[in-house]
Amino acid sequence: MPKIWFITGSSRGLGRRFAHAALARGDKVAATARHTDALADLVADYGDAVLPLALDVTDRAAATAAIQRAHAHFGRLDVVVNNAGFGLFGAVEELTEEDIRTQFETNVFGALWVTQAALPYMRAQGSGHLVMVSSLLGVAAFPTTGGYSATKAAIEGIADALAQEVAGFGIKVTVVEPGPFGTEFASSSTYAQPLAAYGGVHEAVNAAFATMPMANPGGIGAALLKVVDAENPPLRVFFGTLPLQIVPRLYAERLKTWEQWAAVSAEAAAEQ
Repeated sequence: MPKIWFITGSSRGLGRRFAHAALARGDKVAATARHTDALADLVADYGDAVLPLALDVTDRAAATAAIQRAHAHFGRLDVVVNNAGFGLFGAVEELTEEDIRTQFETNVFGALWVTQAALPYMRAQGSGHLVMVSSLLGVAAFPTTGGYSATKAAIEGIADALAQEVAGFGIKVTVVEPGPFGTEFASSSTYAQPLAAYGGVHEAVNAAFATMPMANPGGIGAALLKVVDAENPPLRVFFGTLPLQIVPRLYAERLKTWEQWAAVSAEAAAEQ
């Protein structure tokens, strides 16, 4: 039986590739974007298998209505992919209140509103798979990624709790943590106005990113299909090879630090 998908941010990037992969194998997709014109080619290619929906995920009522419409149209929801989001880059001191609030409204609250809207339907049917698109930067922050990393770390925490809460209803949760891919992500990101004091930091970051290899995103859709088809899908999965080069070393450093400061940790809990 074909799976029924609900994918936010389907107009480009990873979301577009997820939608193509699902549709190409005969699944059906409620594809959302801020403007449905951006989904016209999906409809032209796959016809009635696509339900194009205009959605700004920061609008909670609109997210609820979109989920309701998708369920009414297709009859169930098997996979909900919280993919909509954008990057915000700049040193922490450079971030404006407006930019950081907008970042959280889209990347965190948008995913939360869609998830909350979908859960009653998944609980009623006793099945479903929630896919939360995080990032390598959700577990490993670097200079100038503080705002974006904060939102993805929030997604990680929400997903950890959610997976435990809904397992008894037959609902699965997976956090996808992509490394850098050659998509439109950089061009759609927001960049803070730089402060002269951080000129050296920006130069170092720009030099590092200029030489960083970008993975080909051609296989990312097929990778997600394997995750959602698995009998026991992972709670977390990296997409791309760079995360496996970075994260184990980072976690080893954290464990070492915690162990080195274990005496102080115990002192904090000692009776005075």
